[in-house]
Amino acid sequence: MPSPRVRVRRLPKRAAYDRATINAILDEALVCHLGFVHNGQPFVIPTLHARIGDRLYVHGSSASRMLGTLAGGAAACVTVTLIDGLVLARSAFHHSVNYRSVVLLGTATPVTDPDEKVAALQGFTNHMVHGRWDDIRPPTPQELKATNVLYLPLDEASAKVRTGPPVDDDEDYELDVWAGVVPLALEAGAPIVDDRLKDGVCMPEYASAYRR
Repeated sequence: MPSPRVRVRRLPKRAAYDRATINAILDEALVCHLGFVHNGQPFVIPTLHARIGDRLYVHGSSASRMLGTLAGGAAACVTVTLIDGLVLARSAFHHSVNYRSVVLLGTATPVTDPDEKVAALQGFTNHMVHGRWDDIRPPTPQELKATNVLYLPLDEASAKVRTGPPVDDDEDYELDVWAGVVPLALEAGAPIVDDRLKDGVCMPEYASAYRR
């Protein structure tokens, strides 16, 4: 059962609390927004994330105000949103979007185990492009020291999803107004080769045929 803090109250029929739905949304999204309060001032920061098992990892510079605040025990709110389409109704009031979203509440825990830290960094890299970690130079001890990694458990999380066509008032279906859905999707363009790429280095398939 969801905790009262993450139970969806507005349009509860759109809510989903099963881990499979939540995991799928977190895994597809490239960016999350992390909310916290520092010295009485609310902040919401976009950042990369990676889910490994029942934990959501975030990372950044050891000098990061966000990570320092979270490591000190501040309450956190993580949100992820995927926009799947623009819902164009016959009335302004019923315009909407088709979306999939997750809200996660909790307190972050710093990762101190070196092996877990490296595994998390591997997770971030492969979350961006699956298989990339195997081709690149791993972090040096100095780089690991300069990077903070924290995780939040997925104990308090809920998803909310809207799908389908617009839902208009009965009397508006007779209006001479086009209505429907404009689908939206993240699409990769052609990779741009680094000008300083060493001769003879071939483009890997995960770049040339990138799919999200």
